[in-house]
Amino acid sequence: MNKMKNFKRRFSLSVPRTETIEENEFTEQINQLNMRHTQGLTPDTLGPPSLDASPVSPEATTPGARSPSSLRYHSQAPLRRFSMEDVSKHMSLPMDIRLPPEFLKKLQQDSDNSSFCKPVSRMSRRASLGTYATVFKGRSKLTENLVALKEIRLEHEEGAPCTAIREVSLLKNLKHANIVTLHDIIHTDRCLTLVFEYLDSDLKHYLDNCGNLMSMHNVKIFMFQLLRGLSYCHKRKILHRDLKPQNLLINDKGELKLADFGLARAKSVPTKTYSNEVVTLWYRPPDVLLGSTEYSTPIDMWGVGCILYEMATGRPMFPGATVKEELHLIFRLMGTPTEETWPGVSSNEEFRSYLFPQYRPQALINHVPRLDTEGIDLLTALLLYDTRSRTPAEAALKHPYFLSLGDNIHNLADTASVFSLREVQLQKDPGHRSSVFQPLGRGKNRRQSIF
Repeated sequence: MNKMKNFKRRFSLSVPRTETIEENEFTEQINQLNMRHTQGLTPDTLGPPSLDASPVSPEATTPGARSPSSLRYHSQAPLRRFSMEDVSKHMSLPMDIRLPPEFLKKLQQDSDNSSFCKPVSRMSRRASLGTYATVFKGRSKLTENLVALKEIRLEHEEGAPCTAIREVSLLKNLKHANIVTLHDIIHTDRCLTLVFEYLDSDLKHYLDNCGNLMSMHNVKIFMFQLLRGLSYCHKRKILHRDLKPQNLLINDKGELKLADFGLARAKSVPTKTYSNEVVTLWYRPPDVLLGSTEYSTPIDMWGVGCILYEMATGRPMFPGATVKEELHLIFRLMGTPTEETWPGVSSNEEFRSYLFPQYRPQALINHVPRLDTEGIDLLTALLLYDTRSRTPAEAALKHPYFLSLGDNIHNLADTASVFSLREVQLQKDPGHRSSVFQPLGRGKNRRQSIF
């Protein structure tokens, strides 16, 4: 009981109250887990059915079916598979009650001699995850395909960080051509390694390699893929909450995929409010900048508009250094909000405290001259102050801006690439320098960011 009380205390300190599951439900899950542990849980009995402590309910699966993405480990005995769902639902618990010590020791030994994949080169430490996440470029010993290994160091007292829990819990249920694939997870007592598909670049590197001058046809194709992946998430009530060029991965075929779901949130989880400390400052919508904690899918759509502007111009739209400067840049271009453009803004205390000048909205065509009329209309619809009027991802996909891509692009299966259509092909970017798809980490000991 003391162990359970200590864990509940640590859990409440490490995760914001508005982001946790209800205490009664969580206590019941802990009691059930302790009961299973005291009954002599072993690796052979560990597996479904498992306790669900993840922020999103797993989709129904066929009884007895094996998960396509599961943790593999090897020993002298035949190959056994450890359900990824089971790991993701237990990894938030303290090490001393999560898995039997003898099993963790065995898993650590097997991981050291794993035949699943081997590291090729070290990539970069992800800033927003602090000092416990490192990304490696690896190669599968089974398929010889490249993979990205996101290694997250586990603290004995705290267990896995909440960002990793969310990323695994959400990605294991998202299967889409424009969302990065989580192949597997490797769990030991020291670290948690997420095995992702490997993509050569991201949108930020793509823009850099193009000299920040992209073909407008390519802008349209990338924009459609971004909206396609985001629409898939929003239909499942999942908010990404950290859209930016660095989190949009691109492979050598030109396929764009949403990545880094560490800040993502399942809207279906009952809670009154969310954190407003989300979304990188340059892509954060004004309602969240002013302290809103009651938001939904429109939080992502503002970032989509900023990314469209950045692809079309080669520069960030609102590169503020502080919240006040960010708001000032937004209002100077889009106009200072009024009750007509943003109902209720005059009653916002933070907005009133800043005392912004009364700017008039500027014509976007003067700032994004390379966008056609339909493109300007879409950009405007994405950057509306009133979240109720901001166009959703599903509606944006059907905007006239994308008519030139043809009708068949709307009939693709979720897992089908847009490039499976003959009429959808990337053009040579006018400003590209050598290889547009410069792989991340090329060159000896060169470290680049992938997540």
